[in-house]
Amino acid sequence: MSKVILILSDALRFDVAKDNMGFLGHLVEMKLASLYKVIGELPSMSRPMYETTHTGVPSSEHGVVANTIVRRSTMPNVFQSARDAGKITAAAAYYWFSELYNHAPFDRVDDKEVDDPELLIQHGRFYTRDEYPDIELFTTAAFLVRSFAPDYLLLHPMGLDYLGEKYGSDSREYRNQAIRQDAQLAPFIVEWKERGYVVLVTGDHGINKDGAHGGTTPEQREVPLFMIQPNGHGRGDTGESISQLQIAPTVLSLMNVSIPASMKMPPLDVIPQ
Repeated sequence: MSKVILILSDALRFDVAKDNMGFLGHLVEMKLASLYKVIGELPSMSRPMYETTHTGVPSSEHGVVANTIVRRSTMPNVFQSARDAGKITAAAAYYWFSELYNHAPFDRVDDKEVDDPELLIQHGRFYTRDEYPDIELFTTAAFLVRSFAPDYLLLHPMGLDYLGEKYGSDSREYRNQAIRQDAQLAPFIVEWKERGYVVLVTGDHGINKDGAHGGTTPEQREVPLFMIQPNGHGRGDTGESISQLQIAPTVLSLMNVSIPASMKMPPLDVIPQ
């Protein structure tokens, strides 16, 4: 049984992560981590894929089919399953996650910072500006880890999505942000490994050279999954393609939490701790 941190980097393309994230690449090269290619679900938009990542079902089933749908999740999800199993949950994330799993619509005052054991996201710190600095969010996540030792923490930076939509994926701004994210996360990942966390790094969707996403091309739907275990065991670059629907059951399996029947895809096989 492990604690899990899921870093869901908005608009992190598979090829850009593999080519530009040097610390994560080093862990893969040394077989201290495992790398998979995730075939993202559709539409390759943010709110639908936030829900897919946490429910393990496609958008046609969970019903969040567009960014404009503002309501609580109606499906069994990672936060609910973890809380119901007596686990501690936390998130440093965009406010859409608060709307999906805590309260909808989002109240900028009451919902921005929450510490409530009855909520699905018990310890939440939410931002509302797409350009909110990633490094500030990373330090917030580190604070949540040190203060509450959550069993499941979601960390959701928006920097790549913001710059990708502004400049396109074939831009120095987008690629350099991937490098910055990797460098900024590196010391935190080392600390979290030492605290016994499995760290997963993935994306909700990709992005194309026009700064758009929502469609079906590989640029818009292929994202990475780096799995970093505290024992240092990894498979390196597996060369395997997996389904985005496997992320939710994998997170629950790592925490030894029962997987809801609605999550039909199997969790990933993990090297024993």
